[in-house]
Amino acid sequence: MLRVSLFLLLTLMAPILSAADMQVQGLFKGAVLLNLDGEQKLVREGVTWKGVTVIEADAKQAIVEIDGQRQTVIMSRRIAATYKAPPQKTVRVRKNSNQQYITSARINGRATQVLVDTGANTVALSSHAARSLGIDYETGTPRQVQTASGLATAYRIVLDEVSVGEITVHHVPASVIEGAYPATVLLGMSYLQHVEMQEKDGVLLLIGKF
Repeated sequence: MLRVSLFLLLTLMAPILSAADMQVQGLFKGAVLLNLDGEQKLVREGVTWKGVTVIEADAKQAIVEIDGQRQTVIMSRRIAATYKAPPQKTVRVRKNSNQQYITSARINGRATQVLVDTGANTVALSSHAARSLGIDYETGTPRQVQTASGLATAYRIVLDEVSVGEITVHHVPASVIEGAYPATVLLGMSYLQHVEMQEKDGVLLLIGKF
């Protein structure tokens, strides 16, 4: 009985979760070189990687945040934390009667409908849609593009953010085409390259990579 109790005591005293052992391998002005499980990444201030957010950094030390807790770290310091990989963010999009995947999105914080289009290099929207979303597209770089109605002027811009469900991508290249084409905003590869896509039985899954 004593042996069993001693075994239980030792078991309860053991750590429930292993430490993250994220090691600081480099400190720079505005960025930290981190290593987790053999994977290395330069993480800049304000960026979250594998659940760790870099708040401030310089050549001597950095402040990082894990699970709402902030730590000051220095070179070669291991960040002991009950690390949990953030849950994958997934959006389900059902195919409509026209065999299209259309869903709700937010562009620069404003709601709109988007058509998932892997054939589009960038997010593409008409000037009508851009104005309704408050986008000052004419500050972008103009060029000529071929549309179903002939040649049109398109402006290359960068959107602050595009969100589909909980999957948000920042600084997304886009094209704004003068006129009413496309009728629905095209969610092209400048956004889709940041998600994994799985299609089955008329349902498209968008899975966040970060």
